[in-house]
Amino acid sequence: MSWNLRPARTADIEIIAELRATVMRADLERLGRFDPHRVRRRLRDSFSAEHTSVIETDGAFAGCVTLRPAEGGHWLEHFYLAPHRQGRGLGSAILGTLLERTDAEGSTVRLDVLRGSAARRLYERHGFTVEDEDPVDVFMVRAPRAAAGCPG
Repeated sequence: MSWNLRPARTADIEIIAELRATVMRADLERLGRFDPHRVRRRLRDSFSAEHTSVIETDGAFAGCVTLRPAEGGHWLEHFYLAPHRQGRGLGSAILGTLLERTDAEGSTVRLDVLRGSAARRLYERHGFTVEDEDPVDVFMVRAPRAAAGCPG
């Protein structure tokens, strides 16, 4: 399967909001926090086309990811894959590509994931560790790795 990241456009907001609602529904319901309007509104309120990439597989929309500059590094958010694209290594490939970039910059990356979400295992495999947690979210951090062949 071929994939690429393209810069998001403002016109992508609705398809991304719908994907977010679909992907997060089961975890939010499990936590007693699913609201079909709020889940979409939260994406719309925080959407930044400037820092978001649309994921395409074989030329079709497959998801999105936002890597936003933040104090001390970057904040990874809105990383959603269409359900039929999950569990096949695509998320790992995309995350690995993004982390190569942040490692080259020497940037720390932070994110939050819902408690009990299967996505947490993906982040742990890529070196994220728990920094803090609350009843709903687990906040994770990953320090930059030294580039191959460089001391560190």
